[in-house]
Amino acid sequence: MSGDGQTKKLEYMKKLTALMEEYPRIVLVTCDNIGSKHMQNIRKGLRGRGVLLMGKNTLMRKAIKMAKESHPEWQELLPEIWGNIGLVFTHEQLGGLKDKLLESRVPALAKVGLVAPQDVLLPAQVTTLEPTKTNFFAALDIATKITRGCVEILADVKLCTEGRKVGSSEAALLQMLDMKPFTYGLKLVSCYDEGNVFPADLLKVTPADIYKAFAAGVGQVAALSLAIGYPTLPAFPHVVGAGFRKCLAIALATEYSFKQADAFKNRASAAPAPSAAAASTPAAAPKVDVKPPAPAKPSSSSSQEEFGDIFG
Repeated sequence: MSGDGQTKKLEYMKKLTALMEEYPRIVLVTCDNIGSKHMQNIRKGLRGRGVLLMGKNTLMRKAIKMAKESHPEWQELLPEIWGNIGLVFTHEQLGGLKDKLLESRVPALAKVGLVAPQDVLLPAQVTTLEPTKTNFFAALDIATKITRGCVEILADVKLCTEGRKVGSSEAALLQMLDMKPFTYGLKLVSCYDEGNVFPADLLKVTPADIYKAFAAGVGQVAALSLAIGYPTLPAFPHVVGAGFRKCLAIALATEYSFKQADAFKNRASAAPAPSAAAASTPAAAPKVDVKPPAPAKPSSSSSQEEFGDIFG
């Protein structure tokens, strides 16, 4: 028997090593409170898209450590292998596989002794329970009254707290109310993508989020550059805009002109002449607003003057 057990361990380690060499991406998932039938359905759902491998953590760590010389990048996975962990191997991009893995979660009743995976809020409502059931509410210090022969909950109550075990009264009350507050299935923990390990929460980040964060960083660099008078590429458009406005102001005040300023000069010369009645009354010369629309820039205007000197 001991020989058969050792053979099975070696076969498992070989299988794990072969999968890690074949697939460039891995999603590490926890499989708490998942029954055998539920797990079978999960495996069927992953066919053609990925392979789910469960096993003892000690064997997983041993196989990874044995491949340290040939695959040193695998060592980054060792701190992530703990608890009831499973490995989902795939060739797909992890962002696309995430939704498929989360489909495995199904609603479930709150059972006595289980650790609540999330808070459970019991809303104020008129239930269908008879007045004889008020003892369950009293045990949980929930204020109630009798309305049309049924128990009414007077205020919202947090019935279960995430991370704490579900008590017998809470479980019995939720079952009577036919509430399935929890969902069980694969929970994404971390990811491995061609040598890089990162938390699974990063799969929620979209390209739009990355662009927004990058744009905010560029804006901060430009603002700092203008504030301290140090030339950088993000600040360059603001500097060019400030220089153009200076040149345009000179062109409008003198006979000097250039191609970009001609449009503004033509607009000023094409302004409508004053009426005869208005011409007979001395008045100040009409002013034409020829200032071009200013680009978005940091609030410090004096720093742009300094940049004008830097770039000539």
